[in-house]
Amino acid sequence: QVRLVESGGGLVQAGDSLRLSCAASGLTFNRYIMAWFRQAPGKEREFVAHITGSGDATFYADSVKGRFTISRDNAKNTMHLQVNTLKVEDTGVYYCAAKIALFQKYDYWGQGTQVTVSS
Repeated sequence: QVRLVESGGGLVQAGDSLRLSCAASGLTFNRYIMAWFRQAPGKEREFVAHITGSGDATFYADSVKGRFTISRDNAKNTMHLQVNTLKVEDTGVYYCAAKIALFQKYDYWGQGTQVTVSS
């Protein structure tokens, strides 16, 4: 059974930083593209960033480019999202997701971790 478990969220002030983590089990981790999505209150879930299975390529949404960094540790089956210079509009539930190929839908999702940024 595949499990993705996010952690690291919290209540912070604008300008602060956080490091989100996603621990994966039940899958051959280095074969999967891993991604972060987020959902703000009253809005649809949106893509944040993804990283290839080997970790050699990353892609970011324009809204987070330059502030967020996605990374993975295949030896530990974990993925991280370093979030810097947080803005109030970064508030939301952050989800990790996994898929086997680039042009496929995401197969697995975590339960999410809440990030709340106050002004």
